[in-house]
Amino acid sequence: MTLRHLAIFIRVCEENGITAAAKKLHMTQPSVSQVIQELEAHYQTLLFERLGRRIFITEAGRRLLRYSRNLINLNMQTEQAMRAFNEVYHLRLGASITIGSSILIDLIKHITDSDPSKEIFSEIHNTSELEEMLLNDNLDLALVEGEIHSEYLITKPFMNDELVFIISKNHPLAGKTITYDDLAKLKFFIRETGSGTRELFEQVMHQHNVYYQTGGIYNSMEAIKKAVIAGLGVSVISTEAVKDDLEDKLITFTMPDLVFKRQFNIVYHKNKFIPPEMQEVIDICLNLNKQSK
Repeated sequence: MTLRHLAIFIRVCEENGITAAAKKLHMTQPSVSQVIQELEAHYQTLLFERLGRRIFITEAGRRLLRYSRNLINLNMQTEQAMRAFNEVYHLRLGASITIGSSILIDLIKHITDSDPSKEIFSEIHNTSELEEMLLNDNLDLALVEGEIHSEYLITKPFMNDELVFIISKNHPLAGKTITYDDLAKLKFFIRETGSGTRELFEQVMHQHNVYYQTGGIYNSMEAIKKAVIAGLGVSVISTEAVKDDLEDKLITFTMPDLVFKRQFNIVYHKNKFIPPEMQEVIDICLNLNKQSK
């Protein structure tokens, strides 16, 4: 099979149809169909189910799509590296919302200051979205706070973190000993589904059978902090994300047995080609882990 076969296959998947793919590729429909048939004959498996005039990708097709995207991207990197050794290295870096709100910008500045030949394009999403982007080769690296579930991704810890309870400094319970009965009456502002912070919070609360009310679900750390500062409820948030607000706006409190410790991880695809420039970024992150111990 050639890279041309794989590129056409990717386009069919992206356009969700042979006719639309043929139009985008400026090919005839029979030519695109032939490529798909050759791929299916070569791998001896169906890549698409044909139902009427529509096609639906199979599990085998989804697996080939992941490999194909990696191979096409690797070929592109090879072409760029061999044709222009002195070009700026472009890195696609993702970060989950807590990391993006607290340390991402400082990290990017540190990397680019130490090596101006690196150009970093960054995106902030929740952990589950970043995991999908890595699997689809839409990112080179991701810094995440949540658990990674795919067997195709490698995770390495680069910083220790802990979630803490926060409450407004002006809340009636601020500075007092808060009981579990008090906790059940408070409204929690929590992160959206797919967030590593949300996943850890729910896991610990459920393990200890702690009841809580949800006052709001936000995909923004700043929005959560503003809701708590306004006295609308409480939250559990990363110490990294709240440290600048503790002096005059928020205070933390603890509950017996409820501990929310975790690690931030750097994540990349196990089949990803790691050029020296990318390895340097990984090493910088891993050095942060050593500093936090």
